Amino acid sequence: MLSGFKDFILRGNVVTMAIGLAVGAAFTAVVTGFSTAFIAPLIGIATASAGDFSKAHFTVNGTNFPYGVFVASAIAFVITAAVLYFLVVVPMMKVQARMDRDKPVDIKAATRDCPRCYSQIPAIATRCCHCTSELKADPEALALAGLPEQR
Repeated sequence: MLSGFKDFILRGNVVTMAIGLAVGAAFTAVVTGFSTAFIAPLIGIATASAGDFSKAHFTVNGTNFPYGVFVASAIAFVITAAVLYFLVVVPMMKVQARMDRDKPVDIKAATRDCPRCYSQIPAIATRCCHCTSELKADPEALALAGLPEQR
């Protein structure tokens, strides 16, 4: 029982996820600090509020609504999301696309509709598996799969 738990913990994706969460929490703290220290005061100056915008609030029937805290949190979220997207997601998509470029093509992945019964069939098929009508294979799919032109 403990060996299964050890295998689960030491699996690569669990360790990577734990590291990602720790780095994400630290990064969020940095962005929140930046937003509180620089962005919120700049918004406060631009909106003629006194100093820190995160302390802005309004009162209705004696109830205090601190909307500045929400705006500061929203700004921190947008900054965090933008940095993670442009510095992590976009480069990882480029690396993934570069790695997938040399993978063999799945010849059954490309599909088309049979012109007789309108069911999905592989693009390289020469006979429909549903209605058994003879078809001509898609030349682009044949070229992509590296197969010769069929008669």
